[in-house]
Formats: sequence, structure tokens, C-alpha cells
Amino acid sequence: MSRIFEVVQAMSGQKNCIVIPGPYLDFFASDQQSFALAAVLNQLVFWTGKSSQDDGWFYKTHEELAGELRGVSEDQVQRVVSKLRKKYLPGVIEVSTRKVNGTPKNHYRIDGDKLIALIFPPAVESAESRNGKREVTESITQNHGMENAEVQEQRRDSTESYLYTDHYSDQNKQIIKPVGQLAEPADPQADDSLKIDYQDVLKTFHDTLPELPQVIKVTEARRKVLRKLWKEYDLNIEKWGAYLRYIAKKCRWMLEDRPDTTSGKTWRKKDFDYLISEKCYLSVKEERANDLPKVERLDTTARDDAYLRIVTQRRKPRNEVETIAQRLAGSLGRMTDYDARKAWVGIWANAVAQASENDLGRLAG
Repeated sequence: MSRIFEVVQAMSGQKNCIVIPGPYLDFFASDQQSFALAAVLNQLVFWTGKSSQDDGWFYKTHEELAGELRGVSEDQVQRVVSKLRKKYLPGVIEVSTRKVNGTPKNHYRIDGDKLIALIFPPAVESAESRNGKREVTESITQNHGMENAEVQEQRRDSTESYLYTDHYSDQNKQIIKPVGQLAEPADPQADDSLKIDYQDVLKTFHDTLPELPQVIKVTEARRKVLRKLWKEYDLNIEKWGAYLRYIAKKCRWMLEDRPDTTSGKTWRKKDFDYLISEKCYLSVKEERANDLPKVERLDTTARDDAYLRIVTQRRKPRNEVETIAQRLAGSLGRMTDYDARKAWVGIWANAVAQASENDLGRLAG
């Protein structure tokens, strides 16, 4: 490990107080998540130096890192680590799954030399040459330096929060300096790292799910939702197509108008706006939106036969549906036959629905 990296490591994060080195923020300056990226890298570098293993490996869960950083969720840390590894620091952050007390844990290790080569490019001038150059150009760059200072001040004011620490204070205290809110870019496509072909998105939607209503226009509101979904879950047109194909195969209930036999109403099929919502995406990815086992259609013959045996003849029920219907029937015997039969239709429908729910509960258990 190089001496330079040891110095950087000594400056990076701590257990209970967070300090974010300026070079990290400069490196990620073009990214809207610059503070989150710098903060997570900061902690990974810090814990590499604290590793008890000779080879530098240490283990940390995303939940633990989120707890150390405060104000970020476990999922956000997971996405930031992925972004660091794949986009900004490929080959720098090594990940290995190893068992700790029999439980698999993500272990990390930082390649210090590679990190330094990226954060501090190799073409570094000596202090002497920099001083000489500064004397020659000082008068020319003075105004430019003032402009840079103003830009940096504006950038600092537009940041959600800035965590810092006093190295001479109690390490168990965290100091938080609140500042302004991040400004939204005027153009959603201004971030060059994310480009979405909205027409391709629509074509894939229409080709994969022709049963759903056609989309005429990708409005500004829809673009905003799509961009958020793309960023949050690292989507691209291939993953979008796979998501829609899964719905076409496993979530057919979204594609059909469904009658509600209890209320007499009809549940309408879903649409484009529902499918691009985070609620729908997560329910599909977590397999909570898969089709349930089909419920048998109401058998009017069985219903009428059960009415005759249970209500009129006072005989015992033969199955679970009849048992539930008998319990729900209550005082049908005191009604006229016409009114009792009319009420029995709703009672039977509720009994069938409840029996189906019981079946699903037993399957889930």
C-alpha cells in the first residue's frame, strides 16, 4: 500500500463522526449524488484501514453503513455502492461474500493505488513548479479565483447537508450543518449520464402489453416519473422490456377487467401510469403482484341446492362453503321464502369468497 494512500486513509471517515475530504467531492462533482458517493467511499476507505485482517478485507452491511452515515436508507447505500463500483471506481472497490459466524456477509477491500490514481491523476506538479507558476500568473488568475470561490459557495449552499468534524473534539459527537435544498435542473435530460428514448419506451410497452390502453403522449409528468424509476433502479430499455414481459406472463390480473361478484362492480385493467409507478415496480420485483390461484365461479345449482337443504330442511352442511353460509345466514328462517332466497344469493357469494381466502391462507402457511 502506498504512503499517499495511508495519508488519505487517515483523513477518511470515522466511526461516529463523518468528515468528507474535498478531493472526493471534487471527483464526484458532476453527479447529483456527489455527497452521498463521497460519504460512502469515505467510510469504505476508513474501515479498510481499521481491518483486523492482513489483506485489508473487512465486512459491513448496507444497513450498518447507512446507520453510520445517518439520513440515508439501506437501499440508498446499496445503490451508491453499486454506482461507485460500476461507474466511477471499477476495479477499486473489491467485494467478496464470506461467512461470519456461519452467516454470509459482504466483505470489501479498497485497492489504494488504483484509488489514488483516479482521485489524484498522475500528472502532479511539484510544489516548487506550482509556486513558480503561481507567481507568474497570480495577477491574471486573481479574478478567476474569486469567480471560482463564488461558484463553490453557491454549490455549497445548494447542498442538502454537510457533515464535518473537529478532529480535536469528542469523536462520539456528530456535528451537522444544515443548509439549503438542491435545485432541480431545468431540463430533466440535462444529466448526460441518463438518456431515455421515450419513444422506445412506448413502443416496448405497446408491443409487449397490447391489451392495455394506448399511450398517446409521454407528458412531462410521465417523463419525471420514468427518470426517477430509471435512476432509482438502474433501468435501461432491456430491463424495462423484461419487466413488462414478466407482467404479461405472471401478472395477468393487471391486463383484464375483473368483475367483483360481491359488489357487482368491475375492476378496470391497469394502465401505463400504474406500471411506471414505484409501487407497481416493487410489487412485481418482490413477486407480490403475481396472479393468485383462480377462484371457482359461483355455481348457482350448488347454491340453490344448499339453500334447500340448509335453510328449508335444516340439514347439516357438506363442505366449508356451506358451513360459512349457514353461519352467515342467521335468521333467514323468519323471512318469507322470496326474501330469504334473495338474501341467500349474497350470503353464498360471501361464503365462497371467504372459503377461497381461507384456502389461500393455508397455501401461504
